[in-house]
Amino acid sequence: MSESSAEAVVAATANVAGAAGAANWRRAGIAGAAIGVLAAGAAAGVAVERLTVGRGMRKKARLALDATGPYGSLRGTPGRAVADDGTELYYEIDEVEAAPATADEGASSGTRRRRLFGRKAPAPVTVVFSHGYCLGQDSWHFQRAALRGLVRAVYWDQRSHGRSERGRSQADGVPVGIDQLGRDLKAVIDAAAPEGPLVLAGHSMGGMTMMALADQYPALIRDRVAAVALIGTSSGKLGEVNFGLPVAGVNAVRRVLPGVLKALGSQAELVEKGRRATADLFAGLIKRYSFGSKDVDPAVARFAERLIEATPIDVVAEFYPAFTEHDKSGALPGFREVPVLILAGDKDLVTPSSHSEAIADVLPDAELVIVPDAGHLVMLEHPETVTDRLADLLVRSGTVPAANVGGHGSTAQQPGR
Repeated sequence: MSESSAEAVVAATANVAGAAGAANWRRAGIAGAAIGVLAAGAAAGVAVERLTVGRGMRKKARLALDATGPYGSLRGTPGRAVADDGTELYYEIDEVEAAPATADEGASSGTRRRRLFGRKAPAPVTVVFSHGYCLGQDSWHFQRAALRGLVRAVYWDQRSHGRSERGRSQADGVPVGIDQLGRDLKAVIDAAAPEGPLVLAGHSMGGMTMMALADQYPALIRDRVAAVALIGTSSGKLGEVNFGLPVAGVNAVRRVLPGVLKALGSQAELVEKGRRATADLFAGLIKRYSFGSKDVDPAVARFAERLIEATPIDVVAEFYPAFTEHDKSGALPGFREVPVLILAGDKDLVTPSSHSEAIADVLPDAELVIVPDAGHLVMLEHPETVTDRLADLLVRSGTVPAANVGGHGSTAQQPGR
């Protein structure tokens, strides 16, 4: 894309956002398409091939995929944590299934031991999963299905995402920052896992949230964290990412993007209509910026589309500036004393694998895994690989005694349990 064409695309988007009360859905569609790219973590101006199937047929296909792919259907015990600004953060807990008692060790013997020694059993290890930008806790669907019952796990929705409350500070005009997300994670840990060892797993923004936690609460990391998984994330310099665009196009987008985002956020209703009106283009953009392989499961691609489109436009615009300011490379050494998994897709256009390699330079003892033919949503695109490496991390950290992970971490199955 040339610099002039990139400017034209973004300028058109800005014109739509600024036209309060405009009824021109075609222009609104341009705004929706542009913000859809941002929702997938990219930049405006991607060329998408024309689809040849009728619109009605495509709509029926989407509905069929929604019905046949039960992704995101797993639920746990619900709870709510309260952030430092009063925002309610929604989480769910999957508990460990009780091991069957042996013939010579019934329930009464466990009761007797607790009575004799006068102390309760130690708190189990809790794995806390933090999701990425414009996603939600359900983005861990395949890993959740595979690990369910084997480990105690907490899945939470970051502020303004999923079932969590819209950030109260942001409603009062306070910009959201990665440090705030780190404090949110601390609130979730305090509520859902106040005792016992922790394993922290984060994708994209979720990994940045973990870094902010380490930066602000180093004693928590030192005293309680047993292992860390950083998936498709970055410790900084996200302002240098080119999203697979030519340099000139990226520079043009960056010059006008802050103003466009502000305008889009102020015209949320208009842009939401545009995004719905351009659903096919939106789906194509998500596929390009979420996945690296050409043959990604259509039901998985549709699931990613549903996750991203569920994030309100004003939330998308509200969070985006925080990423250019994000720099937590100084917090990474806090993870040096525990097993660390660093994993990324080799075709990730949002947080390129070079950012994972930069994290590995600071954490030389970490396991670095670059997944071939994988994009930003690697845990959905190649769930078996991600789950396998997570299971190995849990074994290495002593969280589980052996790699006994079920076969639900696969798109070839329908894990609706």
